[in-house]
Amino acid sequence: MADQVAVLAGGCFWCTEAVFLDVAGVKAVESGYTGGQTVNPTYKQICGGDTGHAEAIRVTFDPEVVSYADLLDIFFATHDPTQLNRQGNDIGTQYRSAIFPQNEAQAAEAREAIARANAEHGGRIVTTVEPAATWYPAEDYHQDYWATEGQRNPYCVATIPPKLNKLRKSFQNRLKSAAATA
Repeated sequence: MADQVAVLAGGCFWCTEAVFLDVAGVKAVESGYTGGQTVNPTYKQICGGDTGHAEAIRVTFDPEVVSYADLLDIFFATHDPTQLNRQGNDIGTQYRSAIFPQNEAQAAEAREAIARANAEHGGRIVTTVEPAATWYPAEDYHQDYWATEGQRNPYCVATIPPKLNKLRKSFQNRLKSAAATA
């Protein structure tokens, strides 16, 4: 089966990228921008909050190893899908919780994942399902940020490890390290 792509926005892309890089079956994670009206936006423009884009990740994955539904469950477990247009101290529509399905099958799975998450969160999920839109890769220095710069960035040090701990606690069987020892 061919690789597939999932596009997810769960706040700061540095944080979501770090989580998904550790998931078995994930072949690549790219940070970028989607869902807005500005062509070729820059990080500075995105941070201004007036482009309409979300900070997002584009996850290339092998569906024979990890399903889209599993990726969505990980997504909901490793960010706060009940906060409208924010994640922690990051505030603005660029930090919204959104899923950008690449086809109708993914859209149906996204709606099912939201229903599952709503059952766990008392109906408080604000995650949107938005149409697939033009993808703009973020500047090079944003890619693989946790491994290259993030461990020296106080924001990342405070934000990313708790997300990785949630991943490791709740999805042990989905980690690359677990797949390597199986």
